[in-house]
Amino acid sequence: MMATNTNQLSHKDHRMKFITAMLLIALAPLAQAHGPEAHAKPAAAAVEAQVAPAVKVVEEFSSALQAGDLGRAGALLAEDVLILESGGAERSKEEYLGGHAGHDAEFLKAAHIQLVHRTARLEGGFAWVGTESELHASKDDKPITLLSTETMVLKNTPNGWRIVHIHWSSRPKR
Repeated sequence: MMATNTNQLSHKDHRMKFITAMLLIALAPLAQAHGPEAHAKPAAAAVEAQVAPAVKVVEEFSSALQAGDLGRAGALLAEDVLILESGGAERSKEEYLGGHAGHDAEFLKAAHIQLVHRTARLEGGFAWVGTESELHASKDDKPITLLSTETMVLKNTPNGWRIVHIHWSSRPKR
């Protein structure tokens, strides 16, 4: 019985060594093609600089909407933008600008928006920007503070960055 267990362990050891060797052989070209400098994390400033143009579009869109300039806001949206908010959806720039955008602009016109945190990432020709804010406004002549989260996905087009998706969510601050 002892010999059988030893043979089984030996077989398992050989199998593991074989698998390890195959992985090393398969991965060797990658290790040669990319030196250690390729695996170093890029400086935060470099990543921020790469995604900064997309973040600027998000900021321009928000400013235009708050100013009630729907033409300028619309110019930053893709024709087939998908906007999700409060369980509803607008599936095009035309649909959003023809309805909900006016209500958003009206609400934001009198609001003070305080940026709490922003995260942005670039992945190929797409970028996503996540924003957390506090919105100070009034409803029915009573002051309200809303905690707001926003995700915007942008696509780099021949005409510059365009917003292809927005998801807004908010709740009263407690």
